[in-house]
Amino acid sequence: MRILHTADLHLGRQFMGLSLEEDQEVILSQILEALLSERADVLVIAGDVFDRASPPNSSIRQFNRFLKRVAEETRAAVVMISGNHDSGDRIEAMSVFSTASRVLVRGIADAVETPIVLCDEYGEVAFSALPFSYEYAAREVFGDEGISAPADVIAAQISAARAQVPEGARWVVVAHAFVAGGSVGETERALTRVGGIETVPSDVFEGADYVALGHLHKPQEVGARHIRYSGAPLAFGFDEAGNEKSMAIVDLTPEDVEIRTIPFRPIRQVRSLTGAFSDLLEGTPSEDFIQAILTDTNPLVDPMKRLRATYPNACHLAYARQAHAAETKMQGVGRAAITPIEMVGDFIMVVRGREPNEDEVAIVADKLHAAASGEE
Repeated sequence: MRILHTADLHLGRQFMGLSLEEDQEVILSQILEALLSERADVLVIAGDVFDRASPPNSSIRQFNRFLKRVAEETRAAVVMISGNHDSGDRIEAMSVFSTASRVLVRGIADAVETPIVLCDEYGEVAFSALPFSYEYAAREVFGDEGISAPADVIAAQISAARAQVPEGARWVVVAHAFVAGGSVGETERALTRVGGIETVPSDVFEGADYVALGHLHKPQEVGARHIRYSGAPLAFGFDEAGNEKSMAIVDLTPEDVEIRTIPFRPIRQVRSLTGAFSDLLEGTPSEDFIQAILTDTNPLVDPMKRLRATYPNACHLAYARQAHAAETKMQGVGRAAITPIEMVGDFIMVVRGREPNEDEVAIVADKLHAAASGEE
């Protein structure tokens, strides 16, 4: 059984106010190309399909077009779950018209975690799709008031899923969680309240032949070779500058699991440039997302506007002395739990009882972009 494992598409996301829709269209095309060239039997998307619960309509249409092409142009089954950025109801709704023998889409946790069972020349392979769930929802689903942390949620889901796996079948688990030992970046949103225990022990997946994880954006294995994050296809922060993004190809036989990666080829890289302003202006023009760290001693007049003549997508500028001071101040401080746009979205939810609409998100993104680039 050959599996293409990816996750954390975050469709609808922006990079510091700049649209990523074209970049994400290229990534979806590369996933489709890999499905065809690798003759994959199953496409796994391990959560965070969209960047927020109410994504732009253009992102929904973009993903629907992608799924339509997967169904029409490949022979791959699809196993997909919701992540913490997704609306579970929205993802669940995608399963209504699916072909049960070829598609398993799970947006909301269920006390009966029924797998999709596929067959190859070696026999049956059961795929259990465990959608992301907060503790309060899991307590209601599983009737267990003792569920108080993400580890308890996953343990309850695994127990329910294990009971449905046919005897003798190989078992693939798809989940969205922060497994202990994983390497964290700056852009992953926390899965629990401040002060809560967010991590899940890797041994909770005991018995699974492969665990396809989503949530952490760096490709990595955690706890064991067969427990793996595919990582996000695109870099979403400057802390990921230079990191290679990839999708995982997993060959599952009764005796072993072979894993290799296929690099993504983004149309724009994320790069940090450090140097004197005059030197940066003489650099090679580029469409990449650029963070400029200036070593100049004295402040300059309108440097971002001038920098964009060479780097149109320059979106952050700082002086080396300021960056060093900020780094010193942040030593010992954990990653940010929420982005500015997410914070504004949460505020609108509190005061208006709804998610921000597309126009409001666009206004906030424009203002943040202007502030970050020194225009306001």
